[in-house]
Amino acid sequence: MGGFSLIHWLILGVVILLLFGGNRFSSMMGDVAKGLKSFKHGMADDEDEQRRKAEEQRRLGSVERPIDVTPNPRVADPVAPPPPPPSDTIPR
Repeated sequence: MGGFSLIHWLILGVVILLLFGGNRFSSMMGDVAKGLKSFKHGMADDEDEQRRKAEEQRRLGSVERPIDVTPNPRVADPVAPPPPPPSDTIPR
């Protein structure tokens, strides 16, 4: 009762074809496909631009800044206090 069956989808498709006509409907679908292709192309261009900027920054960053090779001793982590000794008697 809640969903569409195959016959409902077929009737809906026939009504849409009658309202819009086969030619107009196919041209609308073609326009949708062109829009999706241009959107994907724009996203790929943005990714290429970001990749190119990151590569340029990486290249310029390695030339301008010298590599620091001085030793940097790590400060010892503070030691946690030892746990209390276990008691031999069990409280009741």
